[in-house]
Amino acid sequence: MQSLNRQIVACNRCSRLRGHCRKVAEEKRAAFRDQAYWGRPVPNFAATPVRSAKLLIVGLAPAAHGANRTGRMFTGDRSGDFLYRAMYATKLANQPTATATNDGLKLHDTVITAAVHCAPPGNRPTGSEIANCEPFLDATFGQLPRLLAVLCLGRLATDVALRLYQRRGWIEKRSMYRFAHGARHSIDGAPTLFYCYHPSQQNTFTGRLTAPMLEQVLRQVVREIGNP
Repeated sequence: MQSLNRQIVACNRCSRLRGHCRKVAEEKRAAFRDQAYWGRPVPNFAATPVRSAKLLIVGLAPAAHGANRTGRMFTGDRSGDFLYRAMYATKLANQPTATATNDGLKLHDTVITAAVHCAPPGNRPTGSEIANCEPFLDATFGQLPRLLAVLCLGRLATDVALRLYQRRGWIEKRSMYRFAHGARHSIDGAPTLFYCYHPSQQNTFTGRLTAPMLEQVLRQVVREIGNP
């Protein structure tokens, strides 16, 4: 995974995304003006040892002033705060907060990745940018021989995961596994798929996704993989 993460961080396939990440890192948000931004593709965040991980969580992309600032998935923004509180409550993380790479946060039996590893303008990557990152998801799967479940956060992450399942011959038609919050799909020979609304502020502030809703999905996942 360390080698794969180095490849992710060094990626320059999407000039628009790389330019946006650098621009955000230079301009900064006023609240973080004294901090050095990461400003590069964000690597996977994994439990140790990674090859024993049973759960893969797939998000959308790093937040401009969250993971693009801190350099770790779902770290330093409200989406991450929401996610890690639920992961702590379900024993998938050792603490409920995520502020920086040196904050002591550890995952249990879990790897967190994203459909796109660079922060996209307006949180909207293009189709070609998503396709450019798909080999990293394929490679991530290759690092996880004990994987039992995949949790997709939102429709885009679901679409990306389904394309991977199709490439691997695990499913024939993606239309049979369309996104619906709380859905669970057991597929012969493949990790079980779980779907959840993305913990974006748009979803959490409006109540579309609540803490009990997210915890309920994670508890279903934990039952699938066994207690961490």
